[in-house]
Amino acid sequence: MARHNGRGWHGRVLAAALGVTAVATAASVWTAQADPSGSGHASGRPSASAGGTAGAGAQGGGAAKVAVTIAHASDRGERGVNITIDDGPDPTWTPQVLQVLREYGVKATFCMVGPQAKAHPDLVKAVVAAGHRLCDHTVSHDTAMDHKSEAYQSQQIVDAERMITEASGGVRPMYYRAPGGAFTPYSRSLAASHGMRPLGWNVDSKDFERPGAAAIVATVEHEMANGPTVLFHDAGGDRSQTVAALREVLPWLKQQGYSFGFPVR
Repeated sequence: MARHNGRGWHGRVLAAALGVTAVATAASVWTAQADPSGSGHASGRPSASAGGTAGAGAQGGGAAKVAVTIAHASDRGERGVNITIDDGPDPTWTPQVLQVLREYGVKATFCMVGPQAKAHPDLVKAVVAAGHRLCDHTVSHDTAMDHKSEAYQSQQIVDAERMITEASGGVRPMYYRAPGGAFTPYSRSLAASHGMRPLGWNVDSKDFERPGAAAIVATVEHEMANGPTVLFHDAGGDRSQTVAALREVLPWLKQQGYSFGFPVR
């Protein structure tokens, strides 16, 4: 998957956050949960699972060990689908995405950028109240995190976790998704030690590029064979195409016999 480099909104978030972030590349796997080497890099096609658990802490407060490997599988099994929504919350688009999910009875995982969560705690609480899960998507959405120091990576992940947890009223993120898939062994281990399973994706809807709702739908339908975790966005610009595409994708997935779940932990 292409990293989200050079996009203006992410640059503004990076500048606003005053220097924090690092990490390396995610993969695509239908049932596997990480690349076989455990390096944090992945090929974008099916690979073998790797083991390993670390850490404590889960959404809602209790201690829970989670694997350090990158999750792609669904807790609903082979016909499960994980809808993931990145980069928000956004006061315009997150409520519309929540409304579509509500209409179709779908739960999703929201990968939130720390300052966005801090600025819109009402939306974070609304996401939690609707039964969706939270994911740490760092402070600055720096897609070059994997080329930066461990101290920088730690600040990006831990500070975002704190912002999201405070904004939610005490509900902690259950996952960590590196911007652009820029995972490193260190960032995966750190996230897992905080009870956040590293989270990849199998299907990039390409909604960030705003190719039109029909093109987004076609991409998802064509790529679903790659695996269950689908990437959408609810911030970073006009997401009206994403909202329109979700209205078509969600019922189509149901018609194909898929059920909606959450990424494995």
